[in-house]
Amino acid sequence: MTSFVTLADAWTAEIVEKKSRFIASAFPIRSEAEALTALASVREEHPNARHHVYAYRIGMQVPHERFSDDGEPSGTAGRPVLEVIRRKEMTNVLVVVTRYFGGILLGASGLVRAYTEAAAVALDRAPKLVCARMCDILVTCAYEHYGKLMHLLEQAGLRLYDAEFTEAVRTRLVVREADVPRTVELVTDATSGQATCEVCPPAYVGMTDAGELVRNVWPPESAAE
Repeated sequence: MTSFVTLADAWTAEIVEKKSRFIASAFPIRSEAEALTALASVREEHPNARHHVYAYRIGMQVPHERFSDDGEPSGTAGRPVLEVIRRKEMTNVLVVVTRYFGGILLGASGLVRAYTEAAAVALDRAPKLVCARMCDILVTCAYEHYGKLMHLLEQAGLRLYDAEFTEAVRTRLVVREADVPRTVELVTDATSGQATCEVCPPAYVGMTDAGELVRNVWPPESAAE
């Protein structure tokens, strides 16, 4: 796998089931330490809640997964939340479902249903971030080639970043690792071989629905996985 889906930002959603409030807080995380920090923040925000059920999933290939029922009957809370994360095919995600008891027992099936629904609502509504192994390509070209280069790159669906206009034009492309050779070839052809391309090492980069880049979505030591 060379890509994954996580959250672009933290998100909170709430449902009510037989007077019990279930507040689902979803977070993008990169490590177990970040998961525990976010969990502590939820507990601090809701000190009087009966339960803080949670599940998280980190990594690809063989993800690191953990969940807790936090006092609810075994199998009725943490695992259903984890199953929601799995079904959404997301990773680097923590979901904490905080429950304020409403005085009416829900039974095992009711608890499973409520925790599942709360987690699903939060993850469905939260903004997503598609992350892939990307390379920065630093391009330097003459002014006379810049217009044609920009036109061809836009036709190819590529966006230029951080253009600088000094004695030459310096700009940046960010492309999937597998697309680097094709992109370098396109730049070379567009500038009659006059442009220079410096290809940076690959790293996981996220892209929002608006096309904005988000870096540092993966721990540096794990970037080569």
